[in-house]
Formats: sequence, structure tokens, C-alpha cells
Amino acid sequence: MSYPFRLAVVGVDHPHGAHWRQLLAQFPAEIEIVAVVPAFQGALTSLEERLASVPRFATVGEMLARVPLDGAMVALPNDETPAVVAELARAGKHLLVEKPVASTADELDLVVEAVTAAGVAFQTGYLWRYDEAANRLKRMLAEGQFGKLISVEMLYATSDVRRRGPDHFLFDASVSGGGFFHWLGCHYLDLLRYLVPDTIIGVTARIGVFGATPLEVDDGGTVILEFESGGLATLVGGYWLPRWAGENRWSIRGSNRWVNWEPARPGTSGVLEIHGPQPQWHAMEETYYVAADPTPGYGGRRGVDLVSDWLRSARGGGPCRNTIESTRDVLRLLDLIHTSSREGRRLACRLPPG
Repeated sequence: MSYPFRLAVVGVDHPHGAHWRQLLAQFPAEIEIVAVVPAFQGALTSLEERLASVPRFATVGEMLARVPLDGAMVALPNDETPAVVAELARAGKHLLVEKPVASTADELDLVVEAVTAAGVAFQTGYLWRYDEAANRLKRMLAEGQFGKLISVEMLYATSDVRRRGPDHFLFDASVSGGGFFHWLGCHYLDLLRYLVPDTIIGVTARIGVFGATPLEVDDGGTVILEFESGGLATLVGGYWLPRWAGENRWSIRGSNRWVNWEPARPGTSGVLEIHGPQPQWHAMEETYYVAADPTPGYGGRRGVDLVSDWLRSARGGGPCRNTIESTRDVLRLLDLIHTSSREGRRLACRLPPG
């Protein structure tokens, strides 16, 4: 691998495209963007002037034939991503890919095959695996501090579909595969599997269009997940707020402890309100604040750590915290959620943590 790392950007006007490039700019000595495949019908609306002179190509194949590079950042719609990522993997290029990478688990099979055969570093955009508060919760769960896990309650409500417009490709079933859960809910589904050291054995879901704007994909809903140990997790959320806004909360409850987590409390990078047992006369009570993060780019400090992990992996340092297998398991969970809701029944499954 060369130094600096020679990177191609595939997909300029993706909704997260500019934020990804702003994040990559935090690595001026380590990453050089050497090629751009605009995609999105060649659109360059959000391309920064500092990248205006970087060579542009109409296809990935043309770029691979003409530019030496080490890896690619791919930010494309779900229906286009698998074939492009597989092509890059077969060419031996390390991969940083916008989530969820595909619309269904089956569509990801060719990517899994190509990434595994090539042995390239794979990283996707599930940023919460790199969050400080989330990793503190992960440690508490791993150490058994909650006792018997009873419930995990997740809320993720955000701006309604009118903010982007119902004609946006994110709301096109043939392009995105699904709506809220394929774009935002997948973050918390992935994080749940990362945090909780337990196997999911059942899925019950009711998703659909609950807001005032007609859509051909879900605008949100409710999901109930059952753990092998007997605990439950619920995710309630959707594109339901009538302005640019968001509400994000977790509550984790166990027989020995409960914790409320606000990942986006203003002025912080998250707050943990920790409540524990009361030995003798002293109850375990603590509020832990994660300092506000001024880091620019997608995910801020979380994003920097995610990209750093990818570069480490590309240099032979082992797999990233996000793997191609964990990415496929989120898609399996999304498949189960859509099927459960469509058929109106609980689905048995076996999805281990990862």
C-alpha cells in the first residue's frame, strides 16, 4: 500500500457524500484523493473546489484501467452499490462503503464473496460502533453490570419526508429497498448487535406509512426483538417530525442496573444517566457526560476513528470493527423486519451478536 493512501471517491452527490469528503479531509497526510467517479448521472453539485482538478471518470472500470489506487470510498444508492463494490474488491482495492451497502442480504452475497476472496479491508458507515458512550455501555453489558438483561428501548425519530421531498431516491422502493429502517433505523439495529452479547431469536415488526405523506416505502414503525436470555429490545422510530429535528434515546434495563442514554443531548457528545443498586444506604447514581466534539465531517470523532480503523486494516492490521459479516447480518435483520410486518407474524431466527 502506498503512502499516502491513494483513494478514489465513487459517488459525489449522495446525501452523505459531502460529509464523507469533509471527514476524509481530516487525513491530509495519510489520504490523497486521486480519482472521482461522480455517478448520479454525472452530477457534481456538491464537489468541493479543492477536488475540482482530480481526474473524473464515467465508470469504475475506466478508472481502474487508468489510475493506480489503493482503495475507494463508495457512496451510491443501494441498488448500485453491490456490483460496484464487488468490482473494486476483485481489483484488490480496499473498501470504505456507505451503509447499508445493499437492499437485502441476498444482494450482498456477491460482495461477501469478492471481499473474502480478495482479502481487502472492508469498512462501512455504522459510526456508532466508535462512539465513546456506546462503548462504555458495551463494557457494562460485557461485564454483567446490568445483571439479567430485561429490556433495551430505542427511540429514533427524525424529520418527516417533506424535508427531502417524497420523490427523493431514498423513498424509491426499487432503488433503496426500504425507507426509514434502511436509511436510519439500520444504525441502531447494528449498534444493538454490537452492544448486547446475546443472540436474537425472534422478530416482530409493524412498519409502514404513518405520516401524512404517501410513500412506497416505510416512513417508520415499531420492531420487537427477542434475546435468547429472555430480554427484549424495541426500536420505535420514523420520519415523523415536522421540521429538521431529531430525537434519540436509549434505555437499557437489567435486574441490577438501568441506564438512560441521550446520544445527541445539546452541548455534549452524549450523556449516560446511570442508576444502580442501593447497598446499605448509598445508591449508585451517576451522570456521565461525553465532551462536545468539534471535529468536522461525517460522524465527527466517531468518523475519524472509523476511517483510522480502516487504514489500519488496509495496512494488514486485521478486520475493522464493522465487518462484511456484521453488515450482512444487519441486512438479514432488515429482511426479517419487512417480512414480519408484511405477513403480520413473529419470525423465529438466530442472529448472534457481532
